[in-house]
Amino acid sequence: MMLRYEIIMYWSQEDEAFIAEVPELPGCAADGATYQEALTNVEVIMQEWMETAQALGSPIPEPKGRLLFA
Repeated sequence: MMLRYEIIMYWSQEDEAFIAEVPELPGCAADGATYQEALTNVEVIMQEWMETAQALGSPIPEPKGRLLFA
């Protein structure tokens, strides 16, 4: 599966970790001690999110590319 979803990365002082969120896949997020670790972890979680959605017969949203927030 191609992972073409926007990923938002930020440092969480509270968690003392980088957080990677995928807004188009509800609940899809991961963390890591480094930026790269968080990115690697969220790629795994994205795959698992899509596999779970398929197994449950739930729709998988089409990637929209860059999201704009007001």
